[in-house]
Order: sequence, then C-alpha cells, then structure tokens
Amino acid sequence: MRYSSIFAVMLSFALALAGASSVASEKIGATPASIAAETDAGRGLAPAARGLPKAGATARRLTTPSSQHSDRIALVIGMGAYEAITPLKNADNDATAIAETLRKMGFDTQVAIDKPLSELLGIVNDFSFRSETADIAFVYYAGHGVEVGGENYLLPVDIKIENPSEISAKALVLKELLLAVDRARQLRIVVLDSCRNNPFAGAVESASVKSSENTPVERIRSAGLAAPSPDRGMIVVYAAKDGEVALDGTGEHSPFATALIKSLPEPDVEIGLMFRQVRDQVMAETGNRQQPHFYGSLSGVPFFLAGGQASATDVTDKVSAWQALSQDQGVQLAALADQGDTRAMLGLGYMALSPESERYSPEKAFTLFSDAAKAGDAEATFELAKLYERGIGVQQDLAEALRLYRTSADMGFADAINDLGFFHYQGIQGLPRDPQKAIQLFQRAADLRHPQAMFNVAALIDDGVIPGKSPEDSARYLYLALRSGVDDVLKQLTENPTMFSLETRRALQQELTRNKFYDGSIDGMIGPGTQRSMRIAFGQSE
Repeated sequence: MRYSSIFAVMLSFALALAGASSVASEKIGATPASIAAETDAGRGLAPAARGLPKAGATARRLTTPSSQHSDRIALVIGMGAYEAITPLKNADNDATAIAETLRKMGFDTQVAIDKPLSELLGIVNDFSFRSETADIAFVYYAGHGVEVGGENYLLPVDIKIENPSEISAKALVLKELLLAVDRARQLRIVVLDSCRNNPFAGAVESASVKSSENTPVERIRSAGLAAPSPDRGMIVVYAAKDGEVALDGTGEHSPFATALIKSLPEPDVEIGLMFRQVRDQVMAETGNRQQPHFYGSLSGVPFFLAGGQASATDVTDKVSAWQALSQDQGVQLAALADQGDTRAMLGLGYMALSPESERYSPEKAFTLFSDAAKAGDAEATFELAKLYERGIGVQQDLAEALRLYRTSADMGFADAINDLGFFHYQGIQGLPRDPQKAIQLFQRAADLRHPQAMFNVAALIDDGVIPGKSPEDSARYLYLALRSGVDDVLKQLTENPTMFSLETRRALQQELTRNKFYDGSIDGMIGPGTQRSMRIAFGQSE
C-alpha cells in the first residue's frame, strides 16, 4: 500500500510571472493530482507543504537543506571563577571537556570560559546569527543559575548584586539563550548544568524589602531554576529537576557532565533515548539525589548526534528514519509509549507505515497516532488527519480529517495551518473557496517560519493582495525563507528573480545589506553580486 496523500503538495515555484494581471498563485504552487502521482511510498508522512495552485505546474517535494550546509554548531559556556559569589570547582572543567567531546563529534564549537556579562552577551548574539544557517545548534552552560519571580537567570563571573531586582540587568536571561538557538533549521538543544545552590543566600535576602505593604517582594528561590517553556522542536535539559539542586561533584567533573561526556558520543543512539541514558546514569551516581529533567518538545524526526546515522537522517522521510533504530532502542521506545510518551508513539507509528518493514501495520499506526493525539500532541493529530484523509488504517472520513487538521492548526502546528490555507484557497475538503481566509492562514504559518508559507506570503504581498503590506514586508519574508535553508527558495531567487517586482527586489537587497551580506547598488537588478550575497545568506560558502 502506498502512503501518498492526494493533497501532499510540496513546494513548487513558477518560473515567471504570467502577465500584468498575475497574482501570487501564478508564482507558486502545484496541482493535487500531479502531486499524488509523484509522492513516493512512505514519504507522505512528512509534514506536507502545500503551495498555491498554478495550472500545469510540476510538483516537487519540499527541499531539505543540502549536505553542503548541514552545519552542526555548539556554544559551550563555563562560569566557575566568580568574583563576588561562591566559585564552582568543576564548572570550567566540565565546559572544557564537553567542548572537546562535541568537537570530536563534528560540531563547530565555540567556548566561553569565565566571561563578564558584556562579553557573554556579544558571544551569544553572534552564535544566534550563526545558528540561522545551522541544522543543529547546541548550547551547554555550566555555572550558577537562579530564578527570580519565575524568570531564569544564568550568572556571569562578574555579577555583583545587593538586591534581587538587579539580577535582570546583570545576568543572562535564559530566554536569551533559548532565542540564540531558536532559528536553527532542524534541532535546537540547550543543556544547563546550572541548578546549583543559591549563591546569594543570606546577603541578598537580608537586603530584600517590600516596596509597599501590598506588593510582594521578588525573592531568589533557595535552589534550582523554574521550568522553561521552549518552542516545539527544542529540548532543554536541566542537570536537576526545576527547584532541585545539581551537585558540583567531588571528582574532576560533576555527575551530570560525566554522564554527558560518556553518552553524547555513543553512535547511532536516538537523541531522546540518549538523554534518558544520561538521566539514569546521574541518578545511579548520586543515589537518586539528583534527577536530570527535560523540557520542550522534540519533533517527530529521530535525531542521532553521533555515528553513521548522524548524517543520514532525512527530515522529510520520518518513516525510513525511525527504521534506523536498533532493535534494543525499538524496545525502549515501545516501553516509553506504554508509559504515555507521545513522541515514542509517533516514532512507532511512523515505523508501522513502512511497507518494506516487518513492522508494517497501518492499523497500529492509526492506534498510536490516535492515542498521541488524544494526549494533546499536535503532530500526531496532523498525521492522524492524513490517515483519515486517505483511508490508511481506518475508513476514509474527510470530515474527520478536516476536523483534525483544524485541531492541529489550533495547537499552532505550522504544517496544518499551511495545509488549511491550501484547502481554503482551492475550495476542497468540503470547504468553499475563500482566498481571504487562505491568506490569513498562510500568514499565520509564515509567522511560524514555515518556509513555503513565507515565500507564498512574500508573493502575495508583492502582488498587492494583502492590504497594508509593503515591498519591505515582502522582502523580509523572502529573506527569512532564504535563511530557512530550502534549496528551491535560493534557486528561484537567483534564477527567476523577475517573478517579483523591482521594488521588492530592491527591498531584498536592502535587507541583505542590513544583515551585512551585500554592499552593492540598491537597484533591484539581481546580478552576480546580489546572487553571491544570497548564497552566503543561505549558508553556502563563497
């Protein structure tokens, strides 16, 4: 049986404008029938990228970042030699060892040891810019961390405060570190070995006073950090559960760093299972006094940080990618699914949709996706919708498919939002044709950085069908689509730039100039200089 949704339309761009009265639909898109004939078996499970329709257009899959820009970058921060608070014996050692481990694994690794806040902020900002063209961005922090009023702060070596209210101006906010990896193309990892004892106990508390009888004082908690709420596709790993204390250790490294150094380079271990190994090792080493904790939500793509599978994962082919798990990891995944882990359910569901595998069972995939969807997983809800749409593992039910697409979209799942835009634009799935509703949905997906939606919205703005938007807005979406790493975006902007107006092309040159990729004339002519700047912005070498 082929898993090929008739509506699994992938990114496709027209080669030129069709005339003065053209609209964005003549720039981008593909017909559903042409896509259905092209989709390979087992590949339709990747989040579909639906484009605006164009008669006679040839369909192409949503292109993934090519091997020439499969960057893996890391920033390792160690803060141990504090000037005014308790030094940490192992923080710098831990950071140095983790950095060396990541380098051996192929990460382009930057190290920041005992930096004052001014230098640390500059380093984090530079890393944030670099992460936009990286497939994987990894940050490790070892040092003091505290929580004030629900906000998490990582402390530089030069911090000196007399009152908790000074923290925000003198420390690195955890949100800033999360934003530094936010635009990485596939995977974002932040590891915090920082849940140690409050270094300000006593002195700061005695300085804390109420500003009024009715206003509570923000106080630094006695230990630990508050739980973050990172976006989907990001994992934040704490050395200890929020509110608990991580141990600095009596040996050369902390228990958490020791477990990381051992587990990170293990070949072909899926990242979710690898971090569970770290947790188990730390708990064993500390007699259950310290339990690492994970926040955030990894996507349904399996990732391997080391070994042969580290470079083999294709983010468009989740079915085949999950098949790469070893048998013992498959057993671990099944145990996690039995415990209610929705990502494990997703992985097993994808495995069950490979016709070439002995695990092939569409009915089992339906059950797994259903259970994960009931537990509130947006991606599982999206995949369940596709099963209902095509009648895979369940009787076809287009009304139920549409309900599930809407549910997933309401959860903020960009693929579902973009697909609903396509339904409304085409007037399919029982929906009346409603271009204005489609535009609203495409804009929502674009603002969630869905690559095709960003390009589509740029085209719609350029054609003047989105009121209140300017060529500068169109260029901004084009720039972000270019930075997303989708090959077809670069191809169309370099080979067919006149599909966009002269004003938008000028604005794109200005956007490239603002980001220090271009220093030529702002003339709207996409010549060799502009093309070179777009290739560099995309992530290719000069």
